[in-house]
Amino acid sequence: MSANEMTPISPARIGMRPTLWTRGDWNALFGFGTNILVNMLVLTGLLQFVLKMPPEIVFGRILPAVGLMMFLSTAYYAFLGYQLARKTGRDDVCALPSGISVPHMFVVTFVIMLPIGASTGDPIQGWEAGLVWVFFQSFILMIGGFVAPYIRRITPRAALLGTLAGVSIAFISMRPAFEIFATPVIGLTCFAVIMVSWFGGVKYPKGIPAGLVAIAVGMVIAWGSNIFGLGYGGMSLANVGDAVANFGFEIPLPALDHVFHGFRYLGVILVTAIPFGIYDLVEAMDNVESAEAAGDHYPTTRVLTADGVVSLIGCLMGNPFINAVYIGHPGWKSMGGRIGYSAATGLMVIVLAWFGVIALLLALIPVVAISPILLYIGMLIGAQAFQTTPSRHAPAVVLALSPHLAAWAKLLIDNSLGLAGTSAAAIGFDKLGSVGVLYHGLEVMGGGAILVGLVLGAIAVFVIERKFVHASAFALAGAVLTFFGFMHGEMVGIAVTPGVSLAYVMVAGLLFACSRYAVPESLPAEARGAEPEGAQPAPAE
Repeated sequence: MSANEMTPISPARIGMRPTLWTRGDWNALFGFGTNILVNMLVLTGLLQFVLKMPPEIVFGRILPAVGLMMFLSTAYYAFLGYQLARKTGRDDVCALPSGISVPHMFVVTFVIMLPIGASTGDPIQGWEAGLVWVFFQSFILMIGGFVAPYIRRITPRAALLGTLAGVSIAFISMRPAFEIFATPVIGLTCFAVIMVSWFGGVKYPKGIPAGLVAIAVGMVIAWGSNIFGLGYGGMSLANVGDAVANFGFEIPLPALDHVFHGFRYLGVILVTAIPFGIYDLVEAMDNVESAEAAGDHYPTTRVLTADGVVSLIGCLMGNPFINAVYIGHPGWKSMGGRIGYSAATGLMVIVLAWFGVIALLLALIPVVAISPILLYIGMLIGAQAFQTTPSRHAPAVVLALSPHLAAWAKLLIDNSLGLAGTSAAAIGFDKLGSVGVLYHGLEVMGGGAILVGLVLGAIAVFVIERKFVHASAFALAGAVLTFFGFMHGEMVGIAVTPGVSLAYVMVAGLLFACSRYAVPESLPAEARGAEPEGAQPAPAE
């Protein structure tokens, strides 16, 4: 279907000034604004309680930059909607929703900022590494629109989503799951509130979003428990008083010096920035395609460029999180959202981020009430890899996610031993192996887990499909990436793990020989054909 068919033109109204605000924009503002509010609370909780960032950095540098970036993004997409409405003469054009990319918020936190902050003992260095990660992601978005379709075409979906599932299970789901069971009275109750709505389809009164209901329930339990001296959630009036006392007006300031300092971690950063930049491109294209299916055709190149530019501006002002077009345009449009809701959401974010309102909200809301939202997101991303790929590719998905389990286990071991004042090398790999901890295997398999999962997953898919030449090509790619340290290594270099690189070359030779001389059995009839049809679930954003 062509763009003109998807975006019908009303000739009599072409060039007329579109309506900037409608009654339906209130509905969309409440729904989308609540979504953004929850995401900002989660983001701030990660910065404060996971990364242990100093308050002056969180509320004085990062959040003001987040507010600026999201305001620029929402204002720009409102402008694109205005242009489309004026060009087509239609009054039902809905602006694209946008904001902090939720999957990437967790990736940069747990894969980049947390390990570097923990290894150096300085969360500021973790922040600086996150800035460089977004710096490269921004340029990948700006220039990647020309290559993303090709990469998407040659890489199996099971490999792309399988490695993302590994991140979601190991680095997004596990910590909030532990937090839930550490304070189950709040955590499990709030998790049930979310589960019955987001998975079970239960609607709460007056259409109140489940995330907001869960937070409210958590607040009631936490503050109510103080009456009985139980202290669930660690809420106190003193914290509220401190938050109110810290009310102020903070504007974003240039952070070029911090970006420059973060380049010392370039080798570690590139290992994840490149594959997740590709994921950004694919996600943006999918969401623009979703908007077109709902009747609003937006130019993909302008959307990708805008995401890259506003992310770069945010990065240079101190924001380590990337911007993205959100899924859900058809939903906001069906609620009556048009152009104004997008710009109004941007203004709301400015107020939250620049005036210290987020600090007060976090003093009122127990962190464990937010943990179920994180677990839900991890569950959804992990499930997506299995739900949107052929069932016969499930083994490839499992293989693709396994390197992340290795990376997660190694991180826990390193942090624990570091806290005890020792290390795996000091204890000895043999001694660790005698109690079942194969540390060297974790180290090699988990190094560059994003790319390791993608390459292993792709090889497995093509073997399952009897496409041995394709599998051999990915094995060779794995050999090259490993030789230069992008895979199975801690940083980029020359001959970082030559033995693993040689192993990939041998695998490539075997697979190529299979393509020439082996006579594989034909695929069963039910295994042939297209991938599953229907709507593809996507991470909540």
